[in-house]
Amino acid sequence: MTTTGPAGLEPHRDPVRPRPAASITLVVDGVPVPGVDGQTVAGVLMGAGRLTWRTTRHGRPRGVFCGIGVCHDCLVTVNGLPDVRACQRRAADGDTISTEEQA
Repeated sequence: MTTTGPAGLEPHRDPVRPRPAASITLVVDGVPVPGVDGQTVAGVLMGAGRLTWRTTRHGRPRGVFCGIGVCHDCLVTVNGLPDVRACQRRAADGDTISTEEQA
């Protein structure tokens, strides 16, 4: 049942309890990973406990470092497109992500 406020105005919405965001699912290295609409690919990966997904040429683990797309430490392949900055790419339901760790 939906109620309206005075004179047909929208009902009051509690700013502390916004509507829940829609769930999305990415396929990361062949494994379904849940996320929330509006997250970046890096956010979904980190939310699933993946803090690293590639290594440097010296064997050091890398994931998100700067979080603003400058350092390029968070590169992944999204839907076949290589060298996508995971911290900048908004995740979409059904995206297929391949990490360097899979290779």
